[in-house]
Amino acid sequence: MGIHSLPFEPDAPCPLDGVKVLDFSRLVAGNMLSLQLADFGAEVVKVEVPGSGDTLRHWRNNGVDLHWKVYGRNKKSITLNLKAEGAREMILKLLPHFDVMMESFRYGYLERIGLGPDVLMEANPNLVLVRVSGFGQTGPYRTRPGFGTLVEAMSGFAANNGFEDREPVLPPLAMADMIAGLYGAMATVIAVRNVEMNGGRGQVIDLSLLESIFSTLGPEAAVHTVTGRVRRRVGSGSESSSPRNVYATSDGGWVAISASTQRMTERLFEAIGSPELVHEARFATNADRVEHRAEVDAIVGAFIARHTLADAIAYFEEKGVTAAPVYNIGQFLEDPHVQERGIVVNLPDAELGEVATHNITPRLSGTPGRFRRPAPRIGEHNEEIWSRAGFSAEEIREFSARGTI
Repeated sequence: MGIHSLPFEPDAPCPLDGVKVLDFSRLVAGNMLSLQLADFGAEVVKVEVPGSGDTLRHWRNNGVDLHWKVYGRNKKSITLNLKAEGAREMILKLLPHFDVMMESFRYGYLERIGLGPDVLMEANPNLVLVRVSGFGQTGPYRTRPGFGTLVEAMSGFAANNGFEDREPVLPPLAMADMIAGLYGAMATVIAVRNVEMNGGRGQVIDLSLLESIFSTLGPEAAVHTVTGRVRRRVGSGSESSSPRNVYATSDGGWVAISASTQRMTERLFEAIGSPELVHEARFATNADRVEHRAEVDAIVGAFIARHTLADAIAYFEEKGVTAAPVYNIGQFLEDPHVQERGIVVNLPDAELGEVATHNITPRLSGTPGRFRRPAPRIGEHNEEIWSRAGFSAEEIREFSARGTI
């Protein structure tokens, strides 16, 4: 079956057609945000530093800018040196042609170059300004650099992640950035709709990576304030439900199990040949099993260790037990469900022929997103976009010669 190959459809209709986004952000959070909008039809114009472009262009694998090829899809690119003479005036001329402006500069940078929210809103009263930062636009940490690693550490996420007898574990991917990007996309659509449908005016979206990832911890703050307890690191286990862990198979694989309801636990104990366990005081309720988690895991793990990964998964599926294999990325790409649904697709690429990327998520039955263009070259759309602000072809060539764009 393999990975589906899809063409670009530059003229395909999309639900966010007509929404125009001027994106000054860099790295993952802003690019994740604008990717969601671009995938559903917004015209996203990246404003990049002449010559070097977005930082993601320099995150390379085997010499190829794969991060940019994924996060830059469906977008356009123009260049502008914000330090160049006249750059401020160029932005103010361009701004009325856009609904949204995004930025992820250090705190106060826009204000220092004379482009604070008051100035931007005067140029475009309906503008939605998205300000992406690590710690937000207020508070004593507002001036700190906002890398996701820092907020993943401070939020409580890393302290909860890993094993009790080892160091806290940071996520191996830009988790805080991606979560913030998803929140930011939702907030942007809300703010744009308020302008379009409710007669609202523009506003500032203060998007903090710290608050975004902290929100994923759910009831942690409530648990701590009520009980005074700080959650311990429990590896792949859980302090909320048991059985829940990953268990080794006889052939070196791993099975993930989550029996988070009483009926599923009963079904699991029946499947491993020990239905009586649910009547023991140690294992009778979820709270009992969490308290005796190590014993539960030992019993379940001993059963799984006698089976290969394929046999264990097939057996649990037959018995209606919620289990799944632990995949690496290669195994994930080969899974028939992944392939049939097109969770990963190949898109045309001038450099590689095709490049694999995640499909547009989520899937809308009536107004789906579309792949309309590949990630752009630096400044590929300078003439198209700068002419929109009223600059002539001669002026645009002059800006380029001076290094302004």
